[in-house]
Amino acid sequence: MPTILRIGSFRFFFYSNERGEPPHIHIQRDSMLAKFWLSPVSIASSTRFSAKELRKLELLVTENKQTFKEAWNEYFSS
Repeated sequence: MPTILRIGSFRFFFYSNERGEPPHIHIQRDSMLAKFWLSPVSIASSTRFSAKELRKLELLVTENKQTFKEAWNEYFSS
């Protein structure tokens, strides 16, 4: 479960067994969890995040999309 980035209290990561899925990123804070597709950036699922927090997360994912895609491609190409 590689952690790609931390921004404030948010941890951005993906699971090591997700090779068969399109590129995406999971975001966790405490017991809250969200998943965003990277191309195009859109929410896939969410547990316990408010709508306001999800809008903030979508912006953060958009701003860091290239970093997430590079990490995904590097991890799953090996």
